[in-house]
This record gives sequence, C-alpha cells and structure tokens, in this order.
Amino acid sequence: MNRPIHRLLDLPVVSRIRRNHALEHATIHLLTAQGPRTTLIGRADSRGFFLYGNVPTERVGQAAAEALNRLRSGEHQLAIHPNCGTNLLTAGLLAGSAAFLALIGERKDEAWQDRLGRWPAAILMATLALLVAQPLGLQAQRHLTTQGDPGNLEILTVRRRGAGDRTIHRVITRG
Repeated sequence: MNRPIHRLLDLPVVSRIRRNHALEHATIHLLTAQGPRTTLIGRADSRGFFLYGNVPTERVGQAAAEALNRLRSGEHQLAIHPNCGTNLLTAGLLAGSAAFLALIGERKDEAWQDRLGRWPAAILMATLALLVAQPLGLQAQRHLTTQGDPGNLEILTVRRRGAGDRTIHRVITRG
C-alpha cells in the first residue's frame, strides 16, 4: 500500500531522522545498561543526534558503534525506548483529550459546581487514557518516529561539548 503517511515516512530526510532516532535510542539503551544510574536525554535530527548527560566520549562512541551493529543484526527492539518523547506526547494528548471531553458541558451557562461534579469522571478517563497511551506510544515509535533498520547509516564522528552535568555529545551520521 502506498498511503500518504508511508510516502511521508519514506522521504529521505524523514527516513534519516527516524534512523538517527533509532540509533539514539539504541545507544541510550546500551549506555544505561553499563551504568544503570546514568541519566541521559537524546534528540535526533537529520544529521545525527545529541546526547545530554555525563558520560565519557569514548563510551558514547563505543555504544553508538555497537548499537548500529546490533540494529543492523536485526535487534530492532533497541530502537524503542520507554522514556521517548513520543510516549510522553501520546500520553499527554490522550489524557488531556479524555479530561477535556469529560468536562464538556451541555449548556453555556452551566455552573462550576456541575463541572466539578464531573471531575471524578475526568480523572478516570484521563487515567484510562494513560493506560492506553503506553502501548500506543510504543507502537507510534515502532511505526512512525523510529526506523529499526538503519540501512546505510554510518557514524562519522562523536564530539563532546561541556563538562560535568552539562555534557553534550553530538553524534554525526551519514547515509
């Protein structure tokens, strides 16, 4: 099928971002497995990804290279990360929408007490939406925001900026 969403996802720039996003996630998986108390934040773009966190540059380079090899070997699950912004966005969108729908009034002159009476329903609906959002966010990553097959992606360089808690690594890719 050649749906419009597939045409968009297959655009070269979008595909590069999705593959870099997958490599970013896989790199974070490997780095946090080495140091479970390591806090990292990543952000992918068409040229590679940024990695925010106090990790030695050599470890970032080694983890990124291993991550790329493992993705190429078929370990596409490394492209999916539970703390991805896609999951947060999905959760916020669904929970906010559910609460909004629960609080919609029937009349313009509705008293605030009537809306307050629907507050438990809004909490329940938002909670249910959050339960649905978790697997939905993972599926959104798998099919929309990451691409587990890196194709011809290659790592060109890993550069470090800053120090301590303000360390930023820039991983530049091509392909």
